[in-house]
Amino acid sequence: MTRPTLTQATGPAHTRILGLGGVRGENVVPNDDLVGPIDSSDEWIRQRTGIATRTRAGAGTDVLDLAEDAARAAIENAGLTGADIDAVILSTVTYFHQTPAGAAIIADRIGATPAAAFDISAACAGYCYGIGQADALVRSGAARNVLVIGAEKMSEFVDPTDRTISFLLGDGAGAVVVGPSDTPGIGPTVWGSDGGQAQAIRQTHSWLATRDEGAGWPTLRQEGQSVFKWAVWQMAPVAQKALDAAGITADELDAFIPHQANNRIIDQMVKTLKLPESVVVARDIVDTGNTSAASIPLATERLYREGLVKSGDLALQIGFGAGLVYAAQVVVLP
Repeated sequence: MTRPTLTQATGPAHTRILGLGGVRGENVVPNDDLVGPIDSSDEWIRQRTGIATRTRAGAGTDVLDLAEDAARAAIENAGLTGADIDAVILSTVTYFHQTPAGAAIIADRIGATPAAAFDISAACAGYCYGIGQADALVRSGAARNVLVIGAEKMSEFVDPTDRTISFLLGDGAGAVVVGPSDTPGIGPTVWGSDGGQAQAIRQTHSWLATRDEGAGWPTLRQEGQSVFKWAVWQMAPVAQKALDAAGITADELDAFIPHQANNRIIDQMVKTLKLPESVVVARDIVDTGNTSAASIPLATERLYREGLVKSGDLALQIGFGAGLVYAAQVVVLP
């Protein structure tokens, strides 16, 4: 007997980002508010990171509130409604429920039900991971319009006495809608991981220790020098691979939008990639801080707001962080 042949889903050849939205925590926190417990100074923080302030959400705002606001802004910017969304991808490491997925709750809030919905945990690379997945879902025919959200309330994991990472962290959410396009709008995603360095950025202890050993609320720590060296020397080649995969040269770019981790890391990447002065470099970290999965879409939103980029511009984006994980792609801005 001849076995039946399955019909496979097929979709459009190309995708692009259709709309963008972003929200930041409502409270602006200057360095001077944080330096006492870490025996530091505003000058020390600025010199090491470039950060002057960070935005943090109040106690009445949770990570899903931030995600919802960013999602609504992106959908409106795309000229769509919630009912047009076929899949919701939420990237976050600061949603406190193992299940159900926060993405399903967001889908319901924005009127996207019965859209497929799932969360991903890829820390500071999570937004670029989401873009890669959304691109594949649309081109495969599994979805037509995919909402990608990077949302974090990092202030929930801050130890005010920690000098390794806590003073870097801010709260916010950024979102985009990815849909079909007549021309290529999202280049190939170059991504990967190095779990051998998983301890370089980590929680202080597991939730199990919190329950069984009375260890208290876990917070974040990082091995600063190790992370800095990894980001500076290994992430620029990843960014270059994304350029090569997209068939783009550095001088053809309009913008470089890296994860907003540290201004010194950004400076070194710009130098290593030999980006010309004509390329706009995102530096939202100065005022917003490190918002992990939200940092790239928030930095993009700021470039638009300040009139530094426009629709149709080519941007190289790269996220990297805890895992250690990374992802990069060249995109046409919406």
